[in-house]
Amino acid sequence: MKTELHIDWTVGDVCKGFVFDKNENKGLFGLNGKLIIQAEYQRNYLYGDGKRDVAVVESLLAGYPIGLLYFVKNADGMYEVLDGQQRITSFARFVTMSWPFAIEIDGKPRYFNSLDANLQNKLLNTPLTIYVCEGTPDEIQKWFETINITGIPLSDQELRNAAYCGSFVTLAREQFSNSRNSNLPRWQTYIKGDPKRQAILETALDWVSYGKADEAGCREDKNARINKYLAEHRYDENIDELKNYFTAVMDWIESICDYTGSIMCGQPWGELYEKYHQHPYSKEAFTRRVEELIADDSVTNGRGIIEYVLGGETDTKLLNIRIFDERTKKAVYERQTAEAQAKGVSNCPLCAAGTDSNHTRIWKYKEMDADHVTAWSRGGSTDIRNCQMLCRMHNRAKGNK
Repeated sequence: MKTELHIDWTVGDVCKGFVFDKNENKGLFGLNGKLIIQAEYQRNYLYGDGKRDVAVVESLLAGYPIGLLYFVKNADGMYEVLDGQQRITSFARFVTMSWPFAIEIDGKPRYFNSLDANLQNKLLNTPLTIYVCEGTPDEIQKWFETINITGIPLSDQELRNAAYCGSFVTLAREQFSNSRNSNLPRWQTYIKGDPKRQAILETALDWVSYGKADEAGCREDKNARINKYLAEHRYDENIDELKNYFTAVMDWIESICDYTGSIMCGQPWGELYEKYHQHPYSKEAFTRRVEELIADDSVTNGRGIIEYVLGGETDTKLLNIRIFDERTKKAVYERQTAEAQAKGVSNCPLCAAGTDSNHTRIWKYKEMDADHVTAWSRGGSTDIRNCQMLCRMHNRAKGNK
């Protein structure tokens, strides 16, 4: 790969012909039409928060370096920003008054057109340090993964967008990374993360690659699954399979439950869909049971409620049912032991009911476990009235009975 250092281009040069598309939330062009600021694999603009964009301009006016910028030179002579699009978009927005923002000078807000002429010239004439590279697509994409050493670290999906840039990623980003998509509120009820950082797109790819995996073992490595799927579809001219699978999972979620609280967001919905979507559920009963379990103080892992109900309420480990505290266990142990000694039987009720040598054995506290008299799954509560101490052998044998 060939690289060339440029220190002759200034802020003003890069800002010539700058175009910012607020609808797509990205800077498009600069350098008098010769620079593509946001290539298809680049993430959306993230600095437009009134802090980071302001910091870029203030740094330039103060004479502070804003770091290296990296461009790629294409075969047609056009340049693409490889690293630095956030910083470029910020200062170009300020200079060209595209989606304008103000900086503060002497306690007063100033836009570019209200700066003193000397400050305007200082900003426009600030030289930038830019490396221009030429190479094969594979070399460029690999470099993109390694040079992101300043600013906001790239997410996994942003790196994938670079590694597998092509028609498929372009179409997928238009669908799942568009902050103006009217479906976002619905999607974000069930999916965690910022769509601008490719969270929705990554989830859609996670779901479809899980569902389309040839063997169960292939499902274990999420990154490998998604990479394989993107490699296979890189140059597809449509994303129908991706959209259809995503829609099927979303529709299934909403068909089984009306609850939309926080425990619904970030569930492994793709895996749950594959495991349970052919099972029938009553939406009304499912929703009611979820709400009951959320209100149950004994349930300490609310995240497990959905799969617990989907699986027919058999795996209580998913809920991490609250255990009896030490104070309760010791109080019950002392009561049971005193009563057992008075009767001449074991302080384990099940041993006392037997006829072997443990019928009269008094177990030490450390040799016993607390147990729900009536199992939690059968309505038993986790309080002293429903607590009994059993020897460990009988407690383990009792299970969920």
